[in-house]
Amino acid sequence: MRTKFFVGLLGLAPALSYASELNGNGLSAWWGIPFAGLLLSIALCPLLVPQFWHHHFGKLTVAWSLAFLVPCAIFFGIATAASGAVHAFTAEFFPFIILITALFVVAGGICVRGNLHGTPALNTGLLAIGTVLASIMGTTGASMLMIRPLIRANDNRKHAVHIVVFFIFLVANAGGSLTPLGDPPLFLGFLKGVDFFWTMKNIFPETLFLCGSLLAIFYLLDRYYYYKREEMMPPTMDPTPDSAIRFEGKANFILLAAIVGLVLMSGFWKSGVTFSFFGTPVELQNLVRDIALIGVILLSLRITPQAARSGNDFSWGPIQEVGKLFAGIFITIIPVIAMLRAGESGAFAAVIRAVTDTGGQPIDAMYFWASGILSSFLDNAPTYLVFFNTAGGEPKTLMTTLAATLAAISCGSVFMGANSYIGNAPNLMVKAIAEERGIKMPSFFGYMGWSCAVLIPLFILMTFIFFI
Repeated sequence: MRTKFFVGLLGLAPALSYASELNGNGLSAWWGIPFAGLLLSIALCPLLVPQFWHHHFGKLTVAWSLAFLVPCAIFFGIATAASGAVHAFTAEFFPFIILITALFVVAGGICVRGNLHGTPALNTGLLAIGTVLASIMGTTGASMLMIRPLIRANDNRKHAVHIVVFFIFLVANAGGSLTPLGDPPLFLGFLKGVDFFWTMKNIFPETLFLCGSLLAIFYLLDRYYYYKREEMMPPTMDPTPDSAIRFEGKANFILLAAIVGLVLMSGFWKSGVTFSFFGTPVELQNLVRDIALIGVILLSLRITPQAARSGNDFSWGPIQEVGKLFAGIFITIIPVIAMLRAGESGAFAAVIRAVTDTGGQPIDAMYFWASGILSSFLDNAPTYLVFFNTAGGEPKTLMTTLAATLAAISCGSVFMGANSYIGNAPNLMVKAIAEERGIKMPSFFGYMGWSCAVLIPLFILMTFIFFI
């Protein structure tokens, strides 16, 4: 059976090499239903039918993917459908999931032992450290590294919900805005051709404003709770008395540096050598990066003490879920991107007009809020791709002439992922860890009460300061 499959695939290879790209001009908006259906499933099923979702999200993802691929093969030919799928996996999904897995495995091998006393100054400092780390090791990696030490430092306090909420705001979201390593949307931009240091150069003021404001608000709020007379438990009731901080799995810090170096290498080294994989070009430097990252994953698994991973409650569940869901996202987004590239002549002309003025120029404030609102309730990575392509999808133009527009898309996608639990993958992971440790986290709408009270006013200020 496997032999027949590979022979069939090889027989299709010439057709894939010459298959035409899906033309968005002739597509109806109905072709976007599988993409919208998958995103709505990701957003709503964990809340409405959690047990069903936990056991069947992979099957549901396959179903939505086939809801696009089968009609595409029928109406446009098998070669066009297969070529789109091969391109989505080779050019986008595989590099994306390999990097995310590398950061997940390496960060999951660093365990912080010991405990500190959670004063307002210390808590603010830990949040600041996590915020910086998020752009180096990703929001998921930084969240998994920092959330347990932060909770332990404050496990003798009666009011700790606000600490976790601001952790989600800062470490799980806003802190990942300065490099492609920080947040999945930015790495997708990097894969599309955006320079590694572009975001650091172009949205540093916005990031500094938001993160600085959040840290200042947190310090004042935490100070208020800390000095309430009933705040602290008696010392004899402290579940984890103060002790020296130490790290297990320290070799993973070296591997973390290797990940950063490999991603930088793929951005700066232009080998000029390109391979064709069933019609999809693969550059040598990207192939070297991905193979080396797989080596980093295997090395981390080999050298990390089991006690370190056990201390972090490491499991493959989260990355398996991300992998399955994003495989479906990259497939179902194919017609959406094609229609957006068609511009005014495509089915999404209304979207183009909503973010464009009468002179044909992009409205940066609209890009900021449109990408942000969708990122609040859908995954921020595909949202970034949608508006990246709405703005033209040409990285050289977006990095120069339309730099302000790309900055608005980047800020909206990354920052507003903190508006709800489902805006960014680490949000729910942090919530689950906090609840395991006995912190009664807000409900879905209770958390949005926090974000509406704290984040939305800051986003409104940012609109007037940076995007108008």
